[in-house]
Amino acid sequence: MLNEEQEEILEAIWIAGEYKNCSIDSVRNLCVIDFSEADVAELARKGLVVMNAGKVLFSGEGKKISEGIIRRHRLAEVLVSSILKLKESDMEKVACKVEHALLPEVEESICTLLGHPELCPDGKPIPKGRCCEDRRREVNNTVVSLVELNPGESGKITYIKPGSHSNLHQLISLGLHPGIIVTLHRSHPVFCVKFENTEVALDRDIAANIFVWRVNPDGC
Repeated sequence: MLNEEQEEILEAIWIAGEYKNCSIDSVRNLCVIDFSEADVAELARKGLVVMNAGKVLFSGEGKKISEGIIRRHRLAEVLVSSILKLKESDMEKVACKVEHALLPEVEESICTLLGHPELCPDGKPIPKGRCCEDRRREVNNTVVSLVELNPGESGKITYIKPGSHSNLHQLISLGLHPGIIVTLHRSHPVFCVKFENTEVALDRDIAANIFVWRVNPDGC
């Protein structure tokens, strides 16, 4: 897992590569945060970058991860400029926040909604995703209440609408919170979900207040 600061460094390395200047100074000038040599060394330890004659270069895995970061950021720029109509001065700040919060499945829906844009507002290329390759045209309504899943289907919890604060705290104490992937085991006579080697029975009213993003059992 990468934190936001590490993602910002990888993003700056990618942009430096677009300018054909991968020196550490170039990366530092392009990065929106200050970072140290220790931060770069940590990325190298994770196998994402290598240092070579004063240049910061991607490994194969690092390039793949950074491409996803750049894609999310530039899609966020298109979203906030064309749909949310934010001023240019606010666009970059909001896009930086949005990019770190985008789940892969949300990213594809936004890309499809925007018509698979190839360029961000300042003309830089947006890396293609799976949805671009097949020119997907419909945004699936994949955020549903837990009660709408069929036995065997899985979903990533996006939010919980509290029927009461006690119910909400109870769910959190059980480990059910946004980001957790649950699989519906059965729906009768009570709702029973499985997650992280745990099985929990829920009342239908409580299950109806848990909203999930439909995913495959492997989380994709």
